[in-house]
Amino acid sequence: MNDAQRPTSYGVFKPVGHVVMAFPTAADSDRASSALIASGFGATDITAHTPAQMLEQAERDVAQAGTLAGLGQELNLVKAHGELARQGSSFLVVRARTREDTATLTQVALHCHASRAQHYGRLVIEELIPVGGSDHQVAESTDRGLDAQTTSGAESARSGGVSR
Repeated sequence: MNDAQRPTSYGVFKPVGHVVMAFPTAADSDRASSALIASGFGATDITAHTPAQMLEQAERDVAQAGTLAGLGQELNLVKAHGELARQGSSFLVVRARTREDTATLTQVALHCHASRAQHYGRLVIEELIPVGGSDHQVAESTDRGLDAQTTSGAESARSGGVSR
């Protein structure tokens, strides 16, 4: 998925029909990519992003986000991805054609130590792996940022979400 193919909604990244996974290290991301290929995913189904690439994309998306981007969670997730990239996380964006694909992606994410994994549907973005502690989720907004259960705890609109 190159920049020309990069799906957006109101100016921010929203890859419907894909799973976005963040890994603490490039080695974890590489292991996950190899596991996905071994599980039958094609190389063209998998797009890898370095921390620098994801941070640049997140900063661009935050800067050009349309007014309506705050209605869903896309903008908050872009900010979270930017924060994780700043901490050195590598990312995989993988096409998930079926529920079975999503189940396989979930297992690979867990096995390869992903810190985040979300399936982007048309209306719902589903968390595939446990995130954070046992706190109950609260209402999220672009003013409040993501739920307190996010791993870094630093994804918020007040901090700008993505530092420059």
